Order: sequence, then structure tokens, then C-alpha cells
Amino acid sequence: MDRNQKFLNKLRQKERSKIDEVKGRIMRGDIIGLDIKKLKDTEDLFRARVGRVRIIYSKKDGFPVEFILISFRDDNTYKHFRSLVL
Repeated sequence: MDRNQKFLNKLRQKERSKIDEVKGRIMRGDIIGLDIKKLKDTEDLFRARVGRVRIIYSKKDGFPVEFILISFRDDNTYKHFRSLVL
């Protein structure tokens, strides 16, 4: 079981459902109305905000969306994803 799945299993069902819905919309490209921003100093990394949870993902032309990190926002959220990517 990967890190993201462990995190999702700890959440309440309502929060997990909302995150799954947002992940599905991102994969389909239906991002209108979502709180998504491109991360600084990156070409293809984005973050989606779902309440207190952040979804960091990679989107490259011609490749499927890759979810890198799903976690609560804290002081180290963006430091952790950089160590996972680099």
C-alpha cells in the first residue's frame, strides 16, 4: 500500500469521497471550478486544494496524470513532495 492510500484510509468517508471525486475530475481534465495552481519553479506540477487536504500531481502532455502526494497542508508539505520528485 502506498503512502497516499494510507493517508486516504485514515480519513472519514465523506472526506475520502470528495478527494476521490476531485482526483477523477483531474484525470478527466474537468478542472473548472477546482482550486488548482501550478507550483513555482516546475513545468508540470500542480496542486489542488480540497479543504485542508492538498493533492500534488504531475500532468505531462501525452502521459496520464500522476498523483505524487496527498496530505494535509502543513509547513513541510511542499518540501516533502520535492524530495519525492527529485
